[in-house]
Amino acid sequence: MNTDKDAAPSCPIERSLAVLGDAWTILILRDANVGVTRFDQFKKRLGIAPTMLTKRLATLTQEGLLDRKVYSERPPRDEYVLTDAGRDSLPVLLMIAAWGKKHRGGGPMTQFLDAETDTEIQPTAIDAVTGAALGTRALRVRVPQ
Repeated sequence: MNTDKDAAPSCPIERSLAVLGDAWTILILRDANVGVTRFDQFKKRLGIAPTMLTKRLATLTQEGLLDRKVYSERPPRDEYVLTDAGRDSLPVLLMIAAWGKKHRGGGPMTQFLDAETDTEIQPTAIDAVTGAALGTRALRVRVPQ
């Protein structure tokens, strides 16, 4: 972990966890990626307290994963729409789901389906340079000086 309070962490995992590192945030992004946009929809689907939801939506908006857009002037109502950064979270979410299904399975589980083919998505992580599946080759870390 980074111990210098003024410096940004050099590890992209640490930087990402600063934004995505709690369950509510991940679940909000999951729901946003399947089309949920409105406060009441998130609240109902997640069973989350309104104050907690307000905080998480504000953080996701501030961090650039969601855009807040007015959909009603009277009464004033906003919706939360994924940005490119928010849409880019989908592969990460699907990989978390695959890990959970493999290592925390048991009982009925939500399936993520391709909308065109109606088949369950089977995500895999592959290094774009070597074509190797991640986790099949040794890993090294280079820390900036």
